[in-house]
Amino acid sequence: MTSRTTPRAKRTALAAIVSLSILALAACATPSQGASSADVGMPDAISLSVPYAPGGGTDTWARFIAPYLSANMEGAPTVLVENVPGGESITGSNRFVNRGGTDGTSVLVTSGTTYIQALLGQPEVQFDFTKMQPLMLNGTGGVVYVSAETGITGLDDLANHDETLVYGGISATGLDLTMLQALDVLDIDIDATFGFEGRGPARLALERGETTLDYQTTSAYLTQVQPSVDAGTAVPLFSFGVLEDGEIVRDPALPDLPTLEEAYEILNGEQPSGDAYDAYKAFLVPGYVYQKGIWANEGTPDTVVDAYRAAARAIAADDEFLAVSEDILGGYPLLPGDVAAESLAEAFNIPTTVRQYTLDMLAEDYDVRL
Repeated sequence: MTSRTTPRAKRTALAAIVSLSILALAACATPSQGASSADVGMPDAISLSVPYAPGGGTDTWARFIAPYLSANMEGAPTVLVENVPGGESITGSNRFVNRGGTDGTSVLVTSGTTYIQALLGQPEVQFDFTKMQPLMLNGTGGVVYVSAETGITGLDDLANHDETLVYGGISATGLDLTMLQALDVLDIDIDATFGFEGRGPARLALERGETTLDYQTTSAYLTQVQPSVDAGTAVPLFSFGVLEDGEIVRDPALPDLPTLEEAYEILNGEQPSGDAYDAYKAFLVPGYVYQKGIWANEGTPDTVVDAYRAAARAIAADDEFLAVSEDILGGYPLLPGDVAAESLAEAFNIPTTVRQYTLDMLAEDYDVRL
């Protein structure tokens, strides 16, 4: 593990305000952009290429979706999961865009970490989500909380807290980035340690008193952290919220918990704005609102893309699926890719200045240089 205390450097303004259209859903379904071909048939077998190791959240999600995808695709093809881990999902994603083809026999399963690698402009990245086709998507939420041993009882105590909060993360260039950006918006310094194997071990570190600050996805928070809140040993601060009509609103699973935007207003008496908030918004949509996804390569025929999206609609309307999907999908809907294609294309066209601000934050606050 590596650890670094994060003294806040005064960074110069580097970015114009990112348009709120990054957070706008497509008002209607957009047509797929693959090559049109009425002669392309659906495969007898499908490989879900997962660029993560077996047993993790994305692998679990893919294996849960697989039988429903098989049952709702023409010809009921066999659907198998292929794990190609490495490089924070870059290794397997690069392999997919180079070898996955365009006939639908192989599709890429993604998570927010995969998207962040592209958004940060990692030099090893060979995939481009502005050209690939989203087939189905599933979002999630997140909650930031602290140990009650900090003496913090709510947001009002956060700004005047004298001791530096200690955070345990997996990687500053993975999903932890959104949490780091949220604290950047609030202008809260933290002592961050990276290298945990997952959010579960990071949560246990807080419970053991080794850290004092953590975040969990909404579903993990409700099942694993809420008991500690009820017992008075953990204190929730804010959630990342959900997207509704182009605006971030409270997570319906956590109706009493303010969003980051509300937290900022409580602490500062005004809505957040500026470089730090622009960067937070730019990474939030692909990182959380559409965190899990299945994608096809550029050039995949319309007939193939449309078949997958039709399967997504059928799965989302399946009563059995809805009844058993709560734990895996966290209560967030499964969406066909065309619903969010326009919004995602815009989100992945991240302004250079916003990317540079984020890279500067990582370098100056966390000694992470890309």
